[in-house]
Amino acid sequence: MNYDIIVLGSGPGGYVTAIRASQLGMKTAIVERESLGGICLNWGCIPTKALLKSANVFEYLSHASDYGITVSGAKADFSAMIDRSRGVANGMSAGIQFLMKKNKIDVIMGNGVIKAGKKVAVTAEDGTVTEYTASKGVIISTGARSRELPNLPQDGEKIIGYRQAMTLPTQPKKMVVVGSGAIGVEFAYFYNAIGTEVTIVEYLPNIVPIEDEEVSKQLEKSFKKSGIHVMTGASVESVDTKGKGCVVSIKTAKGEEKIECDVVLSAVGITANIEGIGLEDVGIVTDKGRILVNDFYQTNIPGYYAIGDVIPTPALAHVASAEGIICVEKLAGHHPQPLDYGNIPGCTYSSPEVASVGMTEKAAKESGKEIKIGKFPFSASGKASAAGAKDGFVKLIFDAKYGELLGAHMIGANVTEMIAEIVAIRKLETTGEELIKTVHPHPTMSEAIMEAAAAAYGEVIHL
Repeated sequence: MNYDIIVLGSGPGGYVTAIRASQLGMKTAIVERESLGGICLNWGCIPTKALLKSANVFEYLSHASDYGITVSGAKADFSAMIDRSRGVANGMSAGIQFLMKKNKIDVIMGNGVIKAGKKVAVTAEDGTVTEYTASKGVIISTGARSRELPNLPQDGEKIIGYRQAMTLPTQPKKMVVVGSGAIGVEFAYFYNAIGTEVTIVEYLPNIVPIEDEEVSKQLEKSFKKSGIHVMTGASVESVDTKGKGCVVSIKTAKGEEKIECDVVLSAVGITANIEGIGLEDVGIVTDKGRILVNDFYQTNIPGYYAIGDVIPTPALAHVASAEGIICVEKLAGHHPQPLDYGNIPGCTYSSPEVASVGMTEKAAKESGKEIKIGKFPFSASGKASAAGAKDGFVKLIFDAKYGELLGAHMIGANVTEMIAEIVAIRKLETTGEELIKTVHPHPTMSEAIMEAAAAAYGEVIHL
């Protein structure tokens, strides 16, 4: 059972890698122990967006009168929302199966373990073990899982991770979300929108702490307006699950506070899936729970590569896909450029949405550069006003000397669809003055990008 390439794991890193390898003429197999598409497609990116869309539609119905429409009797059917989400995920997984067949990639179902000599041993569901060889290389793309804190052990019922949050049997009346990264705030928005009383507990001073501080403050303001209780600079010390629900003990600057709820969602990050896949046997070096690789994703052992959440780069689906493509193109003898990790967009799909790329204002100032900052609020946007989505803004940070766009930070409706323009602008090294002269269609939300650039140079028209 010989291949050119064997990919371990079929998430957005693995399956994209396998397809590109096949396009480049390499005989390719992919090993998967659960479902094609991995966590992102089955339990992350895609099904969560289906839930968020349901919440968004329900919010529209709840505020239909704001748009001159009378609607009565609208209610959230929690189980139907869950069923729709699972249906979307299952449909997408079936789509990956089609892509595997189309690209003549062998799918090997089972638990894969790497062996010396560029081999992978796969244990099937019936216990049989088959060994496969990859002449060009084995690519590890086994992803990650919900991280567990010692004082917040997940039992899958009262203290849950993101997987259980997507398939709860009944809608909780009260929920505490621990951690306010993308996973935490997206679920906080979803459950709050359909009527659950939600509290977010964040250890750091701001929610979505990796974002620009102004964006964090705006999201907190919007969340509080929608009824979400936000606790920053706070930590969960323990959770008592002995009773019917949970009693959460939270340490704050004012002392300890106790909150009762039905369920606690632990959203404190992820842990790479690197255990039990043979790294130690082969001698592959890891550090702080991640596999170490070079610019083209080769490990310290020739013939073994790693991409995605298992290496110390941003744990994002689009990053894993890009890494996999670069990896196999290098293997095929092409000359790809190393990935520019300074130009990776990040998106959070709450309401309002958050999108960003590049330096925050704080990071830009700390770099010692002289900067220009332009900010344009959606309250001044005609399209945003017409859509009833005036919360938020676009903030652009430029190098004052050369006009380089150092960073972009957006919060508002549909900004996750707008951030790609900024990524392309930065890739092409477009200056602030060139951006101002780039005609944007009216009326659109994207006009705010042009207006924010104009604001940085004292040329803003509509503010």
